[in-house]
Amino acid sequence: MEDDKGCRGHVLLVPYPSQGHINPMLQFSKRLASKGLKATLATTVFIFNSMKPDTSPLVGLDTISDGHDSGGFTEAESIHTYIARLEAAGSKTLSDLIIKYQSTDHPVDCIVYDSFLPWALDVAKGFGLIGAPFFTQACAVNYIYYLVHHGHLKVPVESFPVCVPGLPPLELRDMPSFIYVAGSYPAYFEMVLHQFLNTDKADWVLVNTFYELEAEVVDTMSKLCPVTTIGPTIPSMYLDKRVENDIEYGLNLFTLDKSTLITDWLRSKPPSSVVYVSFGSMSSLGHQQMEELAWGLKQSGFQFLWVVRASEEDKVPKHILKLEADDEADHNEKSKKGLIVNWCPQLEVLSNEAIGCFFTHCGWNSTVEALSVEVPMVGMPQWTDQTTDAKLIQDVWKVGVRVRVDEDGVVRRGEIEGCIREVMDSERGKEMRRNAKKWKALGREAMSEGGSSDKNIDAFVSSIKNRRA
Repeated sequence: MEDDKGCRGHVLLVPYPSQGHINPMLQFSKRLASKGLKATLATTVFIFNSMKPDTSPLVGLDTISDGHDSGGFTEAESIHTYIARLEAAGSKTLSDLIIKYQSTDHPVDCIVYDSFLPWALDVAKGFGLIGAPFFTQACAVNYIYYLVHHGHLKVPVESFPVCVPGLPPLELRDMPSFIYVAGSYPAYFEMVLHQFLNTDKADWVLVNTFYELEAEVVDTMSKLCPVTTIGPTIPSMYLDKRVENDIEYGLNLFTLDKSTLITDWLRSKPPSSVVYVSFGSMSSLGHQQMEELAWGLKQSGFQFLWVVRASEEDKVPKHILKLEADDEADHNEKSKKGLIVNWCPQLEVLSNEAIGCFFTHCGWNSTVEALSVEVPMVGMPQWTDQTTDAKLIQDVWKVGVRVRVDEDGVVRRGEIEGCIREVMDSERGKEMRRNAKKWKALGREAMSEGGSSDKNIDAFVSSIKNRRA
């Protein structure tokens, strides 16, 4: 790539302040930088101070404010007040940041902003800059929200299944949770609909998926709102290997376990013998569900690696798993059948040959990661887009199964055990692995030279470079 003096075009990228939104935008930043642009990722002050940056020299870091520089979201009175404060403080400090760069050799040419932050487009246009929302979720989910926002799909939905062009028939439980459970989290529901407030004024609409994965829904949505696929946005080492030294995300809000314990433990296991269990950076299971999950894992008979955040540790039913403290590290616990850790480098773990199944909340980043390293899944979605992702995993891409929830809202141990066994040890499970292998190859092809996403990114980069010409 060109050095800093040779860069033509500067892109300022503004993620929504959470780990699941920062990671894909950071990877997109690296991809832009590898193609000759200057890329700067602007997180909130609180996120910046909380991160353990180990990022690539390709990407610069800077900050804006969400109005809660000391404590971030935890300081806010409510979701609604946080989002309102983020818009007010974010608009001003983003403008200040653009002005700061105007007096340097690298004035900003383009703002790529998380689609949850539509006010950033107003800021960009106020300075005459290129503006591009970055949709972090699946195109299928974006399209559903688009239809609701524009009144083409009424909420609450009166009858099912819902037939949406480009998607299979959707039952109530297949809809995003803000629709599935009408009236839940109204501030967040408003935020996901407001993603489309001003997209008609955007120069590009970037979507974190790849065309081959969601071809029909991309084609359908593009007739109403032109979208550009630019994924998968995971480290290049797991795809085309064209971005130098891009082996991990590099920005973490949680402390990764960098000891050799996990690697050594996995190395001692046979291929495809371990169930990896993780529910992401935000999901929180109740005590009863944690107990059912522990029983299901135990009764399945398979080895497991279970990620439980430190804040959730007290919910682990250690008497069921017969855990003993590990001598190597206090926050790791082990039994004859499993290992529990607070956090881990997920892609590195998923790509380990010992992993045979991913028991997941079906967050979009986790879903894309599993597809990219051909690991079949058991889906236990919790909220927001995860319910729709689980539908796609099971019925569209056919790379996993989805658990059934009982009338009390709990997934029982027998269901958990059965789903794990189906993925790990059945003919259908073998078919899932074959399908996963296919999607891995298509994702890699999309990001390789001349692939669908690569060509789209090249066109985006050219539009920014031509602005300087």
